[in-house]
Amino acid sequence: MALQPHQDRVVAEKADLDDKLGKLLAFFQAPTFGTLSEAEQSRLRNQARFMDGYSAVLAERIAAF
Repeated sequence: MALQPHQDRVVAEKADLDDKLGKLLAFFQAPTFGTLSEAEQSRLRNQARFMDGYSAVLAERIAAF
């Protein structure tokens, strides 16, 4: 079944989000991450958690298509 244009946009949005999340998670392993303040590290971890949740919701929406 072909997806509607708005559904295609959701699929593309999830792919883009997952790419960005993967890069953020990789950054956590980089030496630079350890040089950031604890507060900034915490904010980035929170960002990753929210991005992961957002990706999960998009996955649910895609599954419902």
